[in-house]
Amino acid sequence: MVRPLRMKTAALATVVALVQGCAQPPAQQPPSDATVADHVAAATRAAGTDLGALLTLCKPAPATRPADAELDRSLTALIAKPPPPPGKAFDNLYFVGADWVSAWALQTSDGIILIDALNTQVEAAALIEGGMRKMGLDPAQIKYIVVTHGHGDHYGGAPYLAKKYGARVVMSERDWTMTETRLEFATPIWGAPPQRGPRDLAVQDGDRLTLGDTSVTLYLTPGHTLGTISPVFDVRSGGQTHRALLWGGTSFNFGKDLPRLGSYIDATRRMSTVVSAQRIDVLVSNHSGIDGSQAKLAALRQPGAAARPNPFVLGTPTVERALSVMGECAQAQRDRFAMQ
Repeated sequence: MVRPLRMKTAALATVVALVQGCAQPPAQQPPSDATVADHVAAATRAAGTDLGALLTLCKPAPATRPADAELDRSLTALIAKPPPPPGKAFDNLYFVGADWVSAWALQTSDGIILIDALNTQVEAAALIEGGMRKMGLDPAQIKYIVVTHGHGDHYGGAPYLAKKYGARVVMSERDWTMTETRLEFATPIWGAPPQRGPRDLAVQDGDRLTLGDTSVTLYLTPGHTLGTISPVFDVRSGGQTHRALLWGGTSFNFGKDLPRLGSYIDATRRMSTVVSAQRIDVLVSNHSGIDGSQAKLAALRQPGAAARPNPFVLGTPTVERALSVMGECAQAQRDRFAMQ
């Protein structure tokens, strides 16, 4: 039964190859100022009037990573900013983050899945534990801490919370290896990387994390780090269920690395198909400047907000446009570096 199927498949492949040979698509243009401008224009069209924050990705990125001293100065200033209040984005999703970096508490019927853990133990105690209590959540119910990628502004508070509450720390196999060997950014301002004999839960692309009535699918979206993961899960608002994507890593702060930009581009394209197939209509980030979460949370705190559409619900076409903006900006940056 198998052999004839293989023969038919081989014959079909031959026909396809012959057809493709007669109608090859036009060759890709070599990188130039014109191709950069084309990608930026495509990103601008996709951004429309509502996704302009993502266009910061289209600005030229530095060819080298920031020096430690420069990074320390910028981090010190960012961490010193007054934190926003915690907020309820959906019936089961809460913001418990800082001014520039976010943490999200996903409530389930059997505990809480925390997505990212901020910069330090101090922030984890004040903003995650303190924020959860303000929102009526019990930090002792944190069962899992999903670290979207191995930079300290996302894992900094994880060891403290894991030790205090016995929570399991989840990170991709690739980023566990990075945090155990050579950190991309090593600064004492951040907390130590999470370790638990020496690692806890290492996940692969497509793995599912289930707690109570909630399942989170973890997609590998390399680029920002080689092991960035982007969780997809259900959220509820006003009696309706929506499908949410949390994009795990956005900026191009890794220097001139064409293969890495290529991975980022591929990830945006691949996740666009996932968004379409699963009708994902919510896009959130682990940085408020990317998803505008602070303005949306402020809108939800206004009188009468319950009678208005939830501002976090963008619609599937808008989530697809956001991925297009990120992908086009990444292509513009790849072309810039290729010309250097």
